[in-house]
Amino acid sequence: MLGAMAVYLRGFLARKIGRGAADLEDLVQESLLAIHLKRETYDTSQPFTAWAFAIARYKLIDWFRRNRIRRTEPIDEAAELFASEDSNEAATRHDLGKLVSILPEKQRTLLEDVKIAGLSHAEAARKAGMTEGAVKVSIHRSLQVLMRRARDEN
Repeated sequence: MLGAMAVYLRGFLARKIGRGAADLEDLVQESLLAIHLKRETYDTSQPFTAWAFAIARYKLIDWFRRNRIRRTEPIDEAAELFASEDSNEAATRHDLGKLVSILPEKQRTLLEDVKIAGLSHAEAARKAGMTEGAVKVSIHRSLQVLMRRARDEN
């Protein structure tokens, strides 16, 4: 697990300090060590990747402080400061995709159309060639399966 996490952390940290930074690998290893040492603090009801990236962010802040690096952003790009982290979104998308992949294709498509793409039950029913009631039942059953699976994994 730590080996797989290293790939994500390396990309995340490289975007923050630069791919050519001499300390990049040290920072990745520090983050992995902290994740390992603090693993008992992980709340299994929460997404793992968010917890792991939070630890990496704290290690990054410590690195900035140790190296007396003070980052500033031009005011024109202030909107980027409030944008969500691409790596967190990607990791969450990965976790969600992995969980939803256990569903049969038709159920997965209906769930994505209604819950992610925002189609109404009627629109999803027309698209799938089903009745609106059948779509509602299918989505309800899909959510029950996913909740059971998520509970079992924790």
